[in-house]
Amino acid sequence: MMRIPLSALIGLILTSVYFLAAIFAGWLAPYGMAEVVGDVWEPSSAEHWLGTDSIGRDLLTRMIYGGQITIFVATAATILSFVTGSILGFTAAVAGGWVDQALSRMVDLIMSIPALIFALVVLSVMPVTMPVLIAVMGLIESTRVFRLSRAVAADIVVMDYVEAARLRGEGSAWVIFREILPNALSPLVAEAGLRFIFMVLFISTLSFLGLGVQPPLADWGGIVKENKEGIVYGIAAALYPAVAIATLAISVNLVADWILNRTTSLKGGRG
Repeated sequence: MMRIPLSALIGLILTSVYFLAAIFAGWLAPYGMAEVVGDVWEPSSAEHWLGTDSIGRDLLTRMIYGGQITIFVATAATILSFVTGSILGFTAAVAGGWVDQALSRMVDLIMSIPALIFALVVLSVMPVTMPVLIAVMGLIESTRVFRLSRAVAADIVVMDYVEAARLRGEGSAWVIFREILPNALSPLVAEAGLRFIFMVLFISTLSFLGLGVQPPLADWGGIVKENKEGIVYGIAAALYPAVAIATLAISVNLVADWILNRTTSLKGGRG
């Protein structure tokens, strides 16, 4: 029987709560996302559990919808980064030669520019829509995935079973998806957790700077921006989304660490 460590169990519970709240946001939110229901920065009450925000909207409702947008954008960008980065990284390792050099130098060029500055420059000249945000974040972060997947694949591609597959006449696609990918999943799963956390921080930072999710929509970073002036007056409205970002990041990291340890021990046991 599989025993889950306490830390991983806590991470699973918190992560599940956040994802379920994001999926069922329309049913859980007590008010409309942009509906003004009270005065500015009302304290917590039976009608408004977390109080109201800087223009009188229910803060709990904003948090639920903000979590939905934050998790959706971060998940979509993470998937895009892994699909793009891992395929290109595996291809570079399998093909070698000028293909490897061309892809690696292009990635080095992109990584030489800080990710946040790169995103701010691109978004300043493009319409800031949800698909554009996901594409920009996913493609920028795919460079990190490329480096990891290429390094892992470079160690796997010299193994005997890969050579045997090539001698059987299998093509590059077979080698990548049937030989390399299954044996590279463990580090990629751990990296997926870290990339997701970074995506949450990335979109929150962009929204706080005004180039992320645009009003009346909001993610957690946008809610911090909308209510940051209240901190001066001792109002905690900006702290709730900050706590949500921190707890989501920690919970996902606990789950990713557990999965990595479990898959590594299973491989060791099969050795």
